[in-house]
Amino acid sequence: MRVLAAMSGGVDSSVAAARLVAGGHEVVGAYMKNWINEEEIVGDCPWQQDIEDARAVAEHLGIEFRVVNMMDEYRGRVVDYLLDGYRSGVTPNPDVMCNREMKFGVFLDYAKGEGFSAVATGHYARRRDNEDGSADILCGVDPGKNQSYFLALLQQEQVRGALFPIGHLLKSELREEAGRLGLPNAGKKDSQGICFIGQVKMSDFLAAFVPDRPGAIVDLDGQVLGEHRGLHLFTLGQRKGIGVPSNAYREAYVVVEKRGDTNELVVAFDREDTPRLYASRCELSGLSFVNRVPEPGQVLLAQPRYRTPAVPAEFLPDGGGGAELRFRDPQRALTPGQICALYDGDTLLGGGVFQRICY
Repeated sequence: MRVLAAMSGGVDSSVAAARLVAGGHEVVGAYMKNWINEEEIVGDCPWQQDIEDARAVAEHLGIEFRVVNMMDEYRGRVVDYLLDGYRSGVTPNPDVMCNREMKFGVFLDYAKGEGFSAVATGHYARRRDNEDGSADILCGVDPGKNQSYFLALLQQEQVRGALFPIGHLLKSELREEAGRLGLPNAGKKDSQGICFIGQVKMSDFLAAFVPDRPGAIVDLDGQVLGEHRGLHLFTLGQRKGIGVPSNAYREAYVVVEKRGDTNELVVAFDREDTPRLYASRCELSGLSFVNRVPEPGQVLLAQPRYRTPAVPAEFLPDGGGGAELRFRDPQRALTPGQICALYDGDTLLGGGVFQRICY
């Protein structure tokens, strides 16, 4: 198979490319050049070093390497989505959108146009080919690195053009393999930044594009406790960085509401009975499914955010591209704009966007 391997300069995508080469595929490595803002440098964007690291790995593997410029598409499909979300008061997920719109959207289209059969990434997820010709996405074997959540909005055509060569590995096994292969970046630390931008803090990125709009921090009784710089800098369930000290019992405040009409940030003490912190029902919009659509009333596993366990929830579609989820147990800080991934066991069914939280 002729495969275009997305190489970010990190060790995961490097081992993915190496495994494809070892499997006898015709592999070309490609760095997705998504974001370079030379006039307004935001945080640490080590894209040049990432390109050089990816190029060094490609040379080590003896494969062609290219840089694919997708900056315009990335700005229109991911950055604008991110900024529009924060400006409207919700908390978007650029990594999920980057996978749908860029890696398995623009990048996959580019690959097909160049004669490749598939693209490969370093996601900790697995692909299963079915007898009917369809393909499913399964959770990665490593429970601490499973990244299938970030693929929740992919559709069948995208999945059939995707390969995940490292999904059956533990992270420790991958590091060992990188060392055995002598990859130049075998010891490189993992990036924690925004998708394919670099190690940039979200608050730093937003500061360059969304102006501060100070307002009051209030408790549930309306008492003013302090001042915030802008609602876009906070998300529901946030405990750190609020700027309001804990009480005499060392109970920390948590964000429970963002009131756009009054520009108030509402906080309360983080307790199990705190109003507006836990919810048993929610409404999803923009539903997308990998292969099959769940049955109405089916009990699925719903994962409301990355690194949060998937929990049982009843799926009730509304017939208009949305659905209600009824959780078996109340869930903490469900957040409008974030992605909820839906599973049947370890099979990713799809996902949707939190639209409305029902308390």
